[in-house]
Amino acid sequence: MRLLLFGVTGGTGAQLLSQALAAGHRVTAVARDPARVRTADPKGGPLAGGPGAGPPRGCGSPEARLTVLRGDALAPEGWREAVAGHNAVVSCLGSTDRRHPTTVYSQGTRHLVEAMRASGVRRLLCLSSAGLDATPDLPLPQRLVTRHVIQRLYRHGYADMARMEGLLSSAVAEGTLWTVVRPPMLTDGPRTGRYRTVIGGHLERPKSLSRADLAHCLLGLVEDPRTHRTVVEAAY
Repeated sequence: MRLLLFGVTGGTGAQLLSQALAAGHRVTAVARDPARVRTADPKGGPLAGGPGAGPPRGCGSPEARLTVLRGDALAPEGWREAVAGHNAVVSCLGSTDRRHPTTVYSQGTRHLVEAMRASGVRRLLCLSSAGLDATPDLPLPQRLVTRHVIQRLYRHGYADMARMEGLLSSAVAEGTLWTVVRPPMLTDGPRTGRYRTVIGGHLERPKSLSRADLAHCLLGLVEDPRTHRTVVEAAY
């Protein structure tokens, strides 16, 4: 596949880039600072397939399959023309600023959707958070912590994630085959490939998820039509 990736200098995005290249995909990575784009697993472990597996034969080196563009999701003029010809766009955009409002999720995703429509690309995957929705089936302690601690601490990011999800469900994204993935607390643990997912529902007692496994999940969902225009939760 030909994948267009955003947010590749973050923890999950870096893992996604490494795993996509190791799986033999052709990747265009958009980053504000191309010098920060890494093409190797930061932990130095296997990236795809079984233990020690390398990329499929005949697919060329990872470097030969990677194009890095300088660009910002909030400034589409730098990358808009590059969207054409890709099979899917995967966004690992996010903000670590807890003190100030952000539009990186909502406005960034709007720019992606608009550029995709203009280029005829339909498949889009985005990251949100399981903490956005403290459902009644969560254990009471976890529900209270989510509502009164996590949602308040990350209120600006969560508010923008909610706007993003609303945008994708609106007429703005009509025709876009989007999937929103909601993980719980993220860790820097290894990729195990052993985690739970649910499509259009909520996981019971979701725990943490490593960024490596979240990247593995995203990559596996790209070609899954069951997840079109819906939310997927993933957790241990």
